[in-house]
Amino acid sequence: MKILVLCTGNSCRSQMAHGYLQRFAGRQAEVYSAGVETHGVNPRAIAVMKEDGIDISDHTSNNVVEYGDIAFDHVITVCDNARERCPWFPSDAVKHHHDFPDPAKVTGTEEEIMTAFRSVRKEIKHYCIDFVERHVLAL
Repeated sequence: MKILVLCTGNSCRSQMAHGYLQRFAGRQAEVYSAGVETHGVNPRAIAVMKEDGIDISDHTSNNVVEYGDIAFDHVITVCDNARERCPWFPSDAVKHHHDFPDPAKVTGTEEEIMTAFRSVRKEIKHYCIDFVERHVLAL
């Protein structure tokens, strides 16, 4: 099974979801993440995932056009912007959507920003657990 997680810049939310989906699906799925743009992997996303035991420091920020020839089974958009700009895929991919808040847009002290990242990480983790149970392990 092939899963693509799509966001605007492939820097935070899609990277966190990629890490969790890979962890929870294990060998049952190949997980990819991409953006409709590329912004580089956000260092705070790397840090909060590391706090939860998942290393995404070797992830790269990829543009969705790089994956045009892959027949995905599922495409998950994790922000409204990506859903609106999501290209057509030449496959029968089932599309899923959840608009997670963008922690990279939070302003304030470093602790306030990291609290926002942790909150979004928790939401994404729960979404990914549910997704894997429903769509990967239930097969």
